[in-house]
Amino acid sequence: MKKYLVVFTLIIVLIFSTVITASAITDGEPDGDGHPHVGLLIFDYMGSPAWRCTGTLLSPKVVLTAGHCTYEASAARLWLESDMRDNTEYPYAGKTSYEAKAVYTMPGFAEGPWFAYDAGIVILKNPVKGVSTFGELPELNAFDSYKTKRGVNPVSFTAVGYGLQESYPDAAWWKDVAERIRMVSHPKLIQINDPGFTGDFSLLLSNNTNTGGTCFGDSGGPNFLFDTNVVAGITSFGLNPTCAGTGGVFRTDRANVQEFVLQFLD
Repeated sequence: MKKYLVVFTLIIVLIFSTVITASAITDGEPDGDGHPHVGLLIFDYMGSPAWRCTGTLLSPKVVLTAGHCTYEASAARLWLESDMRDNTEYPYAGKTSYEAKAVYTMPGFAEGPWFAYDAGIVILKNPVKGVSTFGELPELNAFDSYKTKRGVNPVSFTAVGYGLQESYPDAAWWKDVAERIRMVSHPKLIQINDPGFTGDFSLLLSNNTNTGGTCFGDSGGPNFLFDTNVVAGITSFGLNPTCAGTGGVFRTDRANVQEFVLQFLD
């Protein structure tokens, strides 16, 4: 996916370079068969493969991902293998994949601010095979109660995605570590419902060697609540080019998000 670097002050400034991966798991571990309903998405732009993201199957044909992944994409394809390292061709020739019939971006994304509408849906032409577990949406406004006076809540998440395990500044990009494996980590909740920072539409989660987190390549991937299949949020943005400190997650417990998603499941 496009490499997004988001810097927060009183407002959020988006800086991007084209056709480079977006957020992947750092300081995590290989997922193996732990989340077979989480897959790698390749999006085309103007007829050619352009960026990659992660997505969660909500049903055999409906994939939840980020709005900045689906926006302006001309086509998409899904892979569900957990280990893509034996592929030398881009985008992953020889592996079983599922072609998209259509992609949709949450209303409001184009008008902005994009980070307040960062949800996307991919509809597959054919249902996936061999997957019996799917992601689920949370209860409406389920996470508002996680706001604490201390500002840090012991709630943990399970972040899953494909992409970089380590990221360096642009001058040292050649040091980046991208094993092309589905990875998993367990970040903690840092901030929620802060009117000057996260707003009521995102979560700020930890990203360090203790809990792990997300980095460039995981955009659109799920952040499951604890060890459940409830998709609490979608990996959305980072705060620095080395994927350190914290990561931003777009909440799925808001009414406008669920209204957008449920129309495709219905």
